[in-house]
Amino acid sequence: MIPLEKQNRYRAIYQDMNPGYKHSGPIYEGLVKRHLTPKARVLDAGCGRGGVIELYAEKVRQAVGLDTDLISLREHRCLKQLVVGSLATMPFPADLFDVVLCGWVVEHLEEPEAVFREMARVLNKRGHLLLLTPNAWSYVTLMNRLLPARLRRWLVRTVYGRQSKDIFPTFYRANSKERLDAKLHRVGLRNEEFYYVGDPSYIAFNDAFFKLGVLLERLTDWPPLRRLKVHLVASYLKEGR
Repeated sequence: MIPLEKQNRYRAIYQDMNPGYKHSGPIYEGLVKRHLTPKARVLDAGCGRGGVIELYAEKVRQAVGLDTDLISLREHRCLKQLVVGSLATMPFPADLFDVVLCGWVVEHLEEPEAVFREMARVLNKRGHLLLLTPNAWSYVTLMNRLLPARLRRWLVRTVYGRQSKDIFPTFYRANSKERLDAKLHRVGLRNEEFYYVGDPSYIAFNDAFFKLGVLLERLTDWPPLRRLKVHLVASYLKEGR
């Protein structure tokens, strides 16, 4: 099993080996922080029980969470304005939000085009979509996708200690820079920032596997292979039409 405490320990070791390294969480948090202001209206799309919004909910004009999972909303850790609904048919007027957050959601979208169209609709002009998601081409995701769905769920429970209620189907239908850029461009969103982020702790079952993870990180540090990193962090801007 690789609990979060163990992952963080290996991340700290890797950071000592590579000064300046940040895993996807801090990179995403930094991106969010740069785009939130005291006057911002923020939508956390697919908010679950919490996440990065917990750091900023009290620092913005309005923070709203939307999710299809009622159980998660009932257990949300900070937001007071919570809405049960589909990301593909959001119950909000157009041009309402300055920022849409989308952390650990894109991989679960069965019809990403419909969701992206709604995100673009509810964003105001010059608004930003900020996302964090697994990379469909990373070695971790590729191995995961080769396994039968039942075995994947068992591994997620066993290896990462995640409860069954927190395991949702994954499709990876927009989980590459090329697909994200193309699908979001069609709804009027242009990429501003994009990061391929590595993390050897995802296979750090023990010291030997951690060393293997470090080797894979070094290989994918080579520019032609950077697109094989485990996570994607990005910012997209809504352009006026």
